[in-house]
Amino acid sequence: MINLQFLEDNKDELRLSYLLAKPFPYLAIDNFCDAEKLKSMYAGIPDLKNKSRDYVFAHNKFEKSNYKELGPLFLELYQDLCSGRMNAFLSYIANEEVFVDPANHGGGLHQGKKNSFLDMHLDFNYHPLHTNWYRNMNLLLYLNKDWQPEYRGHLKLVDLRSGEEKELDVPFNRMIIQQTRPYTLHGYGMTNFPDNKFRTSIATYAYTVHQRHIEKPRTTDWVVNDAPPIKKLIASVYGPSVKIKNALFGSRTAKNQ
Repeated sequence: MINLQFLEDNKDELRLSYLLAKPFPYLAIDNFCDAEKLKSMYAGIPDLKNKSRDYVFAHNKFEKSNYKELGPLFLELYQDLCSGRMNAFLSYIANEEVFVDPANHGGGLHQGKKNSFLDMHLDFNYHPLHTNWYRNMNLLLYLNKDWQPEYRGHLKLVDLRSGEEKELDVPFNRMIIQQTRPYTLHGYGMTNFPDNKFRTSIATYAYTVHQRHIEKPRTTDWVVNDAPPIKKLIASVYGPSVKIKNALFGSRTAKNQ
């Protein structure tokens, strides 16, 4: 499914593009998958009903964690993303050992319906089950057929250190590999897709093993500077509240729900 030979043949150029990108390392790769296979896979995407657990900070966003069960092409994509060749490519461009989480905890098929948005945020940093796995990269494969800039839903990147910003287009068959650090804010503004068209992507996360924690473990950290006071208040207590909930009832992310 994934054009792995292309990635391997162009790994030096792609590595430079990733490491030198601003506002922080990212890489946008068009024609990431075999076009015909991806079109066939896209035709099998159902209307998702499972609403995002981040409902305060994500509007009209739906998810399916275990997307590989949707059919053979979904399984093929999943297997390619978890493959040794993919892990070797990611490690090369990052210049450190990186591997895709084979259980894809917290990731999956994402579908943003009418007026969808996802507030700016920092991702959780250490895996909820493998607590020495440090989240190094987000892999975001976009499945927006016939996408136009006026549909909005661009991936927005902001560096918390400098305030530098970048908006990336999200057309069909584009993979965006984005570094995750305590300053790599990302999200997307309210969409304007036509009726019965959704902002669609598959999210996968890659990790590096740490011998010791280099950061205090955190949950998702929402940054909503322009939001109403009540939303700012919820954002300020979100992390501690999730930690308490996880201690009492377990992590939905860890359960891959």
